Amino acid sequence: QVDLVESGGGLVQAGGSLRLSCAASRRTFSSYRMGWFRQAPGKEREFVARISWSSGDTAYTDSVKGRFTISRDNAKNTVYLQMNSLKPEDTAVYYCAAKLRADLPYGYWGQGTQVTVSS
Repeated sequence: QVDLVESGGGLVQAGGSLRLSCAASRRTFSSYRMGWFRQAPGKEREFVARISWSSGDTAYTDSVKGRFTISRDNAKNTVYLQMNSLKPEDTAVYYCAAKLRADLPYGYWGQGTQVTVSS
């Protein structure tokens, strides 16, 4: 069992920045692959970014490439999502998720944090 708690969301103007954090409860956090997802009102949840346990492998959805950066600090059991040049279309509830293997679905989810970007 991994408990995930997101923080760092809020209201920001277009062009601004936010850094989301996701703290994990498990001491073996470093073994987990981590991801960020988001869900906008009326839309399905979508993948945003992911990072391997060693931080050597990252991936992003096309709409955030060059603006968002995912990173992790295994010593702090925390994964981050640095979001720059925010756009109104980035408005959503952002969730972090964890899984042990690349071939498995994400099995652990946080409660989400709201990000609102005003135009």
